[in-house]
Amino acid sequence: MQYEPGLSRAALQDLAINKYFASVDRKDLEATLDCFHDEALLCTQTSFTRHAGKAAIRRMFVDFFESYNSIIHRDFTCTIDDLNGRIAANFVAELKDAEGNTTLLHNTNFWRVRDDKFQEVYIYMSGANVLV
Repeated sequence: MQYEPGLSRAALQDLAINKYFASVDRKDLEATLDCFHDEALLCTQTSFTRHAGKAAIRRMFVDFFESYNSIIHRDFTCTIDDLNGRIAANFVAELKDAEGNTTLLHNTNFWRVRDDKFQEVYIYMSGANVLV
């Protein structure tokens, strides 16, 4: 399904980088979830993991935030399709656990945006899925 475009190119990039990833990096659960529609879908394609609806996405982020002391997303390269409300981003995810171990992932996310929130998120992860 195609959604009517609702955000400019700059606003789409702001949603992905400055709202979503910045909220995840702060472990701000409510701000992170505010980026999603209630019936949103988040899929990690490389592990066939699917979270449908905000309640399932909330549970996934609670577990993710509890698993790492530090979460940093950096080195973004974005491609924006503002005419269709689509975002693609390549980036590095740097995760540090309580024992000081670092996990580096080179990921790509694809978003479908409806109005001003994520309707669908598809994640391609370079390593083991940390979003279970």
